[in-house]
Amino acid sequence: MIVGADTRQLSQRFQDVRAMTDVLAARLSPEDQTPQSMPDASPAKWHRAHTTWFFEEFLLRPDPGYTEYDPSYRYLFNSYYEAVGPRHPRPQRGLVTRPGVADITRYREYVQDALVRALEAGRFDDQGQELVELGCNHEQQHQELLLMDIKHLLSTQPFAPVYVERGPDDDAAPAPQGWRAVSGGIVDIGHEGPGFAYDNEGPRHQVLLEDFAISERAVTVGDWLEFMADGGYRRPDLWLSDGWARVQSQGWDAPGYWDEQDGSWTTFTLSGRRRVVPAEPVCHVSFYEADAFARWAGGRLPTEFEWEVAARQRPELRGQLLDPERVHPGRAGSAMVGDVWEWTASAYLPYPRFAPANGAVGEYNGKFMSDQHVLRGACAATPPGHERLTYRNFFPAHARWAFSGLRLAKNAGR
Repeated sequence: MIVGADTRQLSQRFQDVRAMTDVLAARLSPEDQTPQSMPDASPAKWHRAHTTWFFEEFLLRPDPGYTEYDPSYRYLFNSYYEAVGPRHPRPQRGLVTRPGVADITRYREYVQDALVRALEAGRFDDQGQELVELGCNHEQQHQELLLMDIKHLLSTQPFAPVYVERGPDDDAAPAPQGWRAVSGGIVDIGHEGPGFAYDNEGPRHQVLLEDFAISERAVTVGDWLEFMADGGYRRPDLWLSDGWARVQSQGWDAPGYWDEQDGSWTTFTLSGRRRVVPAEPVCHVSFYEADAFARWAGGRLPTEFEWEVAARQRPELRGQLLDPERVHPGRAGSAMVGDVWEWTASAYLPYPRFAPANGAVGEYNGKFMSDQHVLRGACAATPPGHERLTYRNFFPAHARWAFSGLRLAKNAGR
């Protein structure tokens, strides 16, 4: 196989993605990287190892000339791929003290060196190169997850430790709120090349939409404070039944990470605990909370199809994406991509004619299309270049540890 510019570019992309993971982990001590704060989170060390396992398992291990780094890692760092074999239980990942952080670093270097050699020697056909690109996107997903999970872990500690130092928050006002009319009709939805997309972003298909309107910016902290002041967390008439049950059982009275101190609301950030900033998009709210707010505000959540069509009107606008020196939303603006993932009214279901790929890689998305809701856009922990207008993120309705917010929609003429 001839090694061309595309292969060299892919090798450089692979190394750049791996380097960003190292940048994000560099601020964490071995003690920070080992525990997990809840079963839905994973240790930072595990994220670093699992992304490495992906490349080893799907690209290097099939080569009879490759020597596996450590056979036990195939069990320890498989996430959910049943076709690969048994794996360590997810809730117990934080109990794995061996291998340690230094061992994981050596593992990452070993696999990375082997993959670069294979790429630069032209050992991968088109399908193999597509798997390398999938692995790069997979690692970028885990960069975001690593930051979400370390934020949750650090938030459980009594003195609000700082992951990254940054300056004081901007007190500027948010962009004005208003409504933008969007025409309906029969519209095309989903990814249609060129470029990478996950399998759940297609096939491209047609959907019938009625005319609607969408809010000019995301719901802000200031908006949410008004909702709270009006008894939003005390009014069962605003809530779905399951959501109200969560409010009662979990004692929710504010978004995730918020706490009232000396009469003022604060929020835990990756730069420590700070006063909430009214101009920022509200973050760390569940689908249940987003739905209740929309009802209180006299609107609704957009469907994911409405969201995609509206976002196409402003395809180049971006809010805050991953900046390792910030890792926090910026002032709410008119961009629909960035700052916070936005809940939609849509259940996470397959598009018409969707079919997962053969083999273990086919387990990547399709097996999770049950009891989840779609979020669109991107957030302040999403690596630049990993965001797309067709990207379908998904979480359970109660989830609050993601960088999740919302914007409103309403029917035309309301």
